[in-house]
Amino acid sequence: MEAAPSFSVSRLGSFSLESSSSSTLFRSSSSFLFLRNRIAFRNYSHYANDSKSISLSVRASSSGDSVVTLLDYGAGNVRSVRNAIRRLGFDIKDVRTPEDILNANRLIFPGVGAFGSAMEVLYKTRMAEALRTYIEKDRPLLAICLGLQLLFESSEENGPVKGLGLIPGTVGRFNSSNGLRVPHIGWNALEITRDSGILDDIRNRHVYFVHSYRAIPSDDNKEWVSSTCNYGDKFIASISRGNVHAVQFHPEKSGDVGLSILRRFLYPKSNLTKMPDQGKASKLAKRIIACLDVRTNDKGDLVVTKGDQYDVREQTKDKEVRTLGKPVELAGQYYVDGADEVSFLNITGFRDFPLGDLPMLQVLRYASENVFVPLTVGGGIRDFTDSNGRHYSSLEVASEYFRSGADKISIGSDAVYAAEEYIRTGVKTGKSSLEQISRVYGNQAVVVSIDPRRIYVKNPDDVEFKTTRVSSQGPNGEAYAWYQCTVNGGREGRPIGAYELAKAVEELGAGEILLNCIDCDGQGKGFDIDLIKLISDAVSIPVIASSGAGAAEHFSEVFAKTNASAALAAGIFHRKEVPIPLVKEHLLKEGIEVRI
Repeated sequence: MEAAPSFSVSRLGSFSLESSSSSTLFRSSSSFLFLRNRIAFRNYSHYANDSKSISLSVRASSSGDSVVTLLDYGAGNVRSVRNAIRRLGFDIKDVRTPEDILNANRLIFPGVGAFGSAMEVLYKTRMAEALRTYIEKDRPLLAICLGLQLLFESSEENGPVKGLGLIPGTVGRFNSSNGLRVPHIGWNALEITRDSGILDDIRNRHVYFVHSYRAIPSDDNKEWVSSTCNYGDKFIASISRGNVHAVQFHPEKSGDVGLSILRRFLYPKSNLTKMPDQGKASKLAKRIIACLDVRTNDKGDLVVTKGDQYDVREQTKDKEVRTLGKPVELAGQYYVDGADEVSFLNITGFRDFPLGDLPMLQVLRYASENVFVPLTVGGGIRDFTDSNGRHYSSLEVASEYFRSGADKISIGSDAVYAAEEYIRTGVKTGKSSLEQISRVYGNQAVVVSIDPRRIYVKNPDDVEFKTTRVSSQGPNGEAYAWYQCTVNGGREGRPIGAYELAKAVEELGAGEILLNCIDCDGQGKGFDIDLIKLISDAVSIPVIASSGAGAAEHFSEVFAKTNASAALAAGIFHRKEVPIPLVKEHLLKEGIEVRI
């Protein structure tokens, strides 16, 4: 019997931001680096039909039981998977050749990105046939998210595109025509259809999903299905047959419950104690997100701060940057407190050299070692040219964020400019940061942050932008308002409304909207319900309510009165005025589903 290590989540200690090297699989291989960063992918069918397929055979691995073989083909963030594996006491062997797959004692395949690009990499590198052989031999496999989808016959994503063909069925997109918000982002409940071993700790608990495509259970694939999830319709959440397992959700981002899945896969013969069955998961939960505004203070230290209507300096003689803690420590504490996501906003903004901001990248790397819920980072994601004249694309900047531990990136000012151009011309150029990143990493990885300011008007016809009737009249008795978008940290107003911007960025590839409000920021009087209802009713992608929370009741109000999928707060969490557990306890009492 294998001895499983004890595991507990503890509060984080202090960290020093020293430089460290981190390698991503295939980074040393020019062919994989090229494939990972391509924007347009050629049809790869000639790889699938290549008659010169190599002969593969399985032989016993010489590696020890403490090694996990990881198939990371270089698209998106798998740092958290690596960190979770190491947290559970295992070393990692990266796949570099097809034989590495065949010789694995246990294989984890964390698929991320687009279906077609993943299959192209697998065929070009001869990994596809090795995977088929490995699975057909019933070798231990855990595939994650896109990894599950690739096992099916085909996908409709930019297709049809052929998959590995091991499980009957086609992967299709969620249907948003009936008001369903796509991507499916957040913590949802599972319906266990049969015992699979690795799901023993899941019952009545939420796990984290982020995807736009799914496989549907049928008579042809029912022998594979171990659990389903309901989102618009019933889709396959996990499969299990023999030693082969795959999950549509992200265990490495599902907190303690997710780590237990990984542990049961890695220690299948151990007598592991089951987690207490204290969950009440029944549907998609509303998310509570902790936001950390990160910048350097006047001494050059990286700190968490919080603005008052975007002003982060104390109203004192010295005007020092308001300091509320250290980013890695606070992120770890919020994970322990039950935050469903943690968002970092680098308000220094990589102003001069985005890829040279080592401290912020280090914050992501260290945070991802201990925080097993989704991490979002924003600030400075744009094209730029350094002092030596070298040009860097926004895709390269985002890629470094993903490699450093981010699951999603947030785009602000650059998305405003892209939306303005799209509205003016009606043409999707494919060159904006929003379009480039969503095309390569998927729209579920791209959040657009909107920073609007309320402008009151007496008559909706007075302006060309979408207005809404406000619940509290303006200073001169105005009954309507439009919301002017801003850039550069709220310092510059732009000729576009929040409604128009939200509609445009959804079409350009945004997967989620973070909706701030300059007027409410730091006031503690509640979210701008009028604004959030206007935007959440206008788009079919999830909307995160932000700015203004000062009490637990403000969270239940925004969920009751709008279609917001999540609510974000910063200062009240940093100052411990309204702790995250208190917010969730209140929401449960109000009948609002949350993850506990």
